[in-house]
Amino acid sequence: MVRLTLDLIAKNINLKSRKEETISQYLKKITHINFSDKNIDAIDNLSLCKNLSVLYLYDNRISQITNLNYATNLTHLYLQNNCISSMENLRSLKKLEKLYLGGNYIAVIEGLEGLEGLRELHVESQRLPPGEKLLFDPRTLHSLAKSLSILNISNNNIDDIRDLEILENLKQLTAVDNQLLHVKDLEFLLNKLMKLWKMDLNRNPVCLKPKYRDRLILVSKSLEILDGKEIKNMERQFLMNWKASKDAKKISKKRNNKNEDTSNSNIEISL
Repeated sequence: MVRLTLDLIAKNINLKSRKEETISQYLKKITHINFSDKNIDAIDNLSLCKNLSVLYLYDNRISQITNLNYATNLTHLYLQNNCISSMENLRSLKKLEKLYLGGNYIAVIEGLEGLEGLRELHVESQRLPPGEKLLFDPRTLHSLAKSLSILNISNNNIDDIRDLEILENLKQLTAVDNQLLHVKDLEFLLNKLMKLWKMDLNRNPVCLKPKYRDRLILVSKSLEILDGKEIKNMERQFLMNWKASKDAKKISKKRNNKNEDTSNSNIEISL
């Protein structure tokens, strides 16, 4: 067992370059801590590190998010590839901007209420039991509605993302390797996400649907990159012209059918 403690941090300090500074003084000033891939399984009380803003703890064995209440200045938290099953004890991190939790055992995106400055959330590739999918707590989505701009939910067996409609400032969505099936669901979502300019849905069943790309380009004016491929103005304009022509033909056909019905009605009356 290896706990991330103040003593452990102190042992990794190069005191030769800090002769005029005590360990305590240094810990109070430190802004970045990197203990990735160090077999860390628990986070101790690091309250002395009052100015900590970036914490790297990826590729460890941490099972619980604990003792971060002190870290009120934390802006970046890297906890990917650990053994975390619950998103907890994060609500005091009011300045958090980027949260990395990919490659854990999380089943529900929750516990982020009050983190109104969170801009990026990465929760890809959760190690879920067979048949289970990653779920979203509506309260957390509501809390992130105005702040979140980048979301990565790839490889989580997700079959529906319509709940993400509330994320009105979302600009980048990565949801590759899921189970998304219906183009209509995606059209619904894109009608709501007016600022989304980059979306990657590669290796979802929906990508094989007829006119999948065309339909999504037509419904979203903001989308610039879809599945790693740029949407060029010429492509969008061509599709818009094609749709306008198709709609015009439908209207014309309806009008002709209506006129024909009226004509037949007049013939019946005259007879």
